[in-house]
Amino acid sequence: MRTATVKRETGETQIELTLNLDGTGKCDVENPIGFFDHMLKSFCKHGMFDLSGSIKGDLNVDQHHTIEDTGIVLGECFKKALGNCAGIFRSGFFIYPMDETLVQAAVDFGGRAFLVSNSNLTGNPFISVDENGTEASFQTDCFEDFWQGFVNAAQCNLHIDVIRGRSDHHKIEGAFKAVSRAIRSAVEIDERRKGFIPSTKGIIV
Repeated sequence: MRTATVKRETGETQIELTLNLDGTGKCDVENPIGFFDHMLKSFCKHGMFDLSGSIKGDLNVDQHHTIEDTGIVLGECFKKALGNCAGIFRSGFFIYPMDETLVQAAVDFGGRAFLVSNSNLTGNPFISVDENGTEASFQTDCFEDFWQGFVNAAQCNLHIDVIRGRSDHHKIEGAFKAVSRAIRSAVEIDERRKGFIPSTKGIIV
């Protein structure tokens, strides 16, 4: 099984995640940020990845450290689980429609980190109320922080483009789903490759 567990503890966050690339789409992560939890669940469901663990951070400051560090840990999980990338397709692409929103994502696990994100978000935070009447929020400006942390740790290229859309909710959710499907295509085993590393260099670094 292609699995990995990564633990990150800093003065700002305490995060531990376990990833199974060949899962069933189950997400069982203790996550204090409601909308972010929804996004990780969508990512797992559409990518068919299993993810478990816990996320804790200095939310008394803001959500940036917690969300960015989760991206770092998730990226490290992918890098560790993929190993030398032998036998995988390596790159993937997907266009995801979500109501009025259309998002495309392309990824390459080629050993180089680069993020291009054209999300066209308003930057306005989401405000919600839980079952106890407590107000909660999601800082939409942390969307790119998450994916920047991910690509830096996973050592992959990732391009996210919101082609059109009105709702920030749909843009962000559509992006998580598009990226998960692109990654799913990239990390799946290519039977024709017969276990060889997908690079003319013979190595992915």
